[in-house]
Amino acid sequence: MRKGRVLFQCSVTTMGIKGLQSFVQNFCPGACSMVNLKSMANRHKSAHPESTPTIVVDAMGCLRTWYTPNDWIHGGQWKEYLSSLECFIATFEKAGIKLVFFFDGVIEQKKRAEWTKRRLRDNIEIEKIFSFLKANRQQPGRDKFFIPSGIATFTRFALKALNQKIICTQVEGDYEAATYALQHNCLGILGEDSDYIIFNTAPYFSINKLRLDSLVTLLYSREHVCEELRIRVSDLPLLACLLGNDVVPENSVDGLQKKCAASYHSQTKEGNRRAFVIRAVASFISSIQHKPHGLEEVWKMFPPRFDMQLLQKGIESYILPGQTSPWVIQKSYLCDNAYKKETTVCQDREIVQIALDGHYNGENTMICNVLCLGESDCSNTLEDENDPQIPGQALIFKTARQHIYAILLGTGNGSPDTCPVVNEWYVYRGNHLQTPELVPAVPLPIPDGTPTARSLWLSEDPDIKRRRFYTCMACFHVERWTEELRGLETHLAATCCLLIYLAVEVESLSLTDMEAFLAQALCLPGKSSSQLKSLQHPFVDSRAVHLAFLFLRGLITLMGASCACGYPFTMMDLMPWNTFDGNLFHQKYLQCHGQKPLVEIIERNETLISQFKKLRTLITDACAAQGRTLKPDPKGENWPLSARSSSGSSGSSFSRHQQSEYNPQYEYHSERHQQWNVQRQQKNRGGFGNTFSRENQFHRHAGSNEQREWSHFSRPQTSHQGPRADFEDMEDPYQGNYEYGRRNTGRQRPWHGGKRGRGHQFSNQWQH
Repeated sequence: MRKGRVLFQCSVTTMGIKGLQSFVQNFCPGACSMVNLKSMANRHKSAHPESTPTIVVDAMGCLRTWYTPNDWIHGGQWKEYLSSLECFIATFEKAGIKLVFFFDGVIEQKKRAEWTKRRLRDNIEIEKIFSFLKANRQQPGRDKFFIPSGIATFTRFALKALNQKIICTQVEGDYEAATYALQHNCLGILGEDSDYIIFNTAPYFSINKLRLDSLVTLLYSREHVCEELRIRVSDLPLLACLLGNDVVPENSVDGLQKKCAASYHSQTKEGNRRAFVIRAVASFISSIQHKPHGLEEVWKMFPPRFDMQLLQKGIESYILPGQTSPWVIQKSYLCDNAYKKETTVCQDREIVQIALDGHYNGENTMICNVLCLGESDCSNTLEDENDPQIPGQALIFKTARQHIYAILLGTGNGSPDTCPVVNEWYVYRGNHLQTPELVPAVPLPIPDGTPTARSLWLSEDPDIKRRRFYTCMACFHVERWTEELRGLETHLAATCCLLIYLAVEVESLSLTDMEAFLAQALCLPGKSSSQLKSLQHPFVDSRAVHLAFLFLRGLITLMGASCACGYPFTMMDLMPWNTFDGNLFHQKYLQCHGQKPLVEIIERNETLISQFKKLRTLITDACAAQGRTLKPDPKGENWPLSARSSSGSSGSSFSRHQQSEYNPQYEYHSERHQQWNVQRQQKNRGGFGNTFSRENQFHRHAGSNEQREWSHFSRPQTSHQGPRADFEDMEDPYQGNYEYGRRNTGRQRPWHGGKRGRGHQFSNQWQH
């Protein structure tokens, strides 16, 4: 990508045409043929000795094919997945074929309705998966396969780690992939999207039919499709629109299709209704393609109120740069530039350009969309919506995202009325995705106020590395332990950061759960992909599945925070093959909840056992400092019970003596915690924002921050930060959107001490 290039967004989107690819395979025998990609590459090399045979890979259409590990329910087998990708790439490299991978970089507004429809449909499938898990305690069959959450993000970085060229698209992925293949004289496009039959671009190969050992796959010939249907290649965009696509909804062309079918007399008896409609519409196009005013004939087939501009946009969405169409009146063939620098949400053009360059290289899709569009989205996660003890991941990590938004967009001029707001499209229980949720940026609760992206990205201050790490940790409310976390190995620092945050945000997260995550993180570096693959479990626990995918979403949120803060972590440091394995976590979860000895859980490694104890103390101390006492699972419970998956870890807490022995600081924090609850009841009855005056709030924050910044792990905590008053009230994830100012009484949360808040409400600390 050239420096200074501006990301643009097409005004329309394309997607597969219903039934077209199946029609080509089953009713156009001359249009499909098995080809050997290595032989084609050799011929291409002979004809073009100056270039390397290149295949464009539509990565989004290949993810399900690439994920070959048998185990998928536990949270992803990421080392095994990385090995699978490495094998895929090596096979093509051995054949002398270069690969260029394309990922969707933006969800265009025209596609949002379809995106929403798919997300709601996936919610139903996920509910079925958890019902199966609770009933059978084993992984469902491949027919219920649900691709691991975050796989598109992780795959981008996996391919980068394998030295592959990846492009995060500026428009809908298939449009830019088709454009690249055409302009670079590529060997073809590898994917699974019938739109590639419509685009007049390089040949289209099927990823689903690919035999990797021999590099033989199915080739779709658009020329033979046209010959079969007796239309021209330039007629294919019109055919796609009249059959219905994402731009021209199928129900809007239903009347036209019926008219075409009524007047069509097939010479062959079609046994398939969709195939008959496709031939009928193609026959209609063939009958008018040579008429001087053929488009007027199309208009006559539509009702008077039909929006012909919609049809024009649909056709244009398939016309690549430099191409023309006989079916377009005004030959603009250009996509609207929705990401113009002067119209982006962030007005710092240098920061925007840095983000755009990073976006194109697949580094920061979330960050770029926030800066340019003021928008963020997240697809489905494999989480149990019927477990009332664990809120949706979208709600759990909302506070952290709000802090990220504050770094990127600022905090206004000190008033809730002027703070930036991000349109979020996040999937969670009760959110029907009809409109985006308006999520305000929330300032970071740190002494010097929220730093800007410019100060973090471009500063040459000698202390900037520590400041970046500190700010990143502040997004998760663990900045007090910056020095301790910086001293850890990166994957352990990331794990501890997320576990502290999760423990504070999710009251049902038990000490035993935390120990399972910690044991997994410590044991993972010593495991090969083959060792992880061979792990066997007596049964599958649905709650462990839920927690695994919750942690993965935490990693992605941490990646966004790291990017916003100037990369205190490299992205590779946070990849799951370095931090998390679903199979290993499930083993540790079952061992910890089955009360196996620590020496067995940590695999008799004395060094790791010692490290485990130190990190466990760090996490429990950090939680206690925020008024959160981690609870172990009760002994003697008849574990496992399938019902337990929907009731959380309903264990009783330690006794005061047990907790004091486990965590010496418990007595102090417990007493302070009780005092703060009394203060809360006395001072916070009027709803959020009435607990303290602005002046008292400021002095309380300023004093506590001076005491805690750059604190050391070994130093006893002799002061605490007071009651959490500023963002205390959280939206009820089970009651829809939360109304500002109204206290949630439907789902009580424990009071958490500390000046940091959950960020779901505006606070009294805007002066920072």
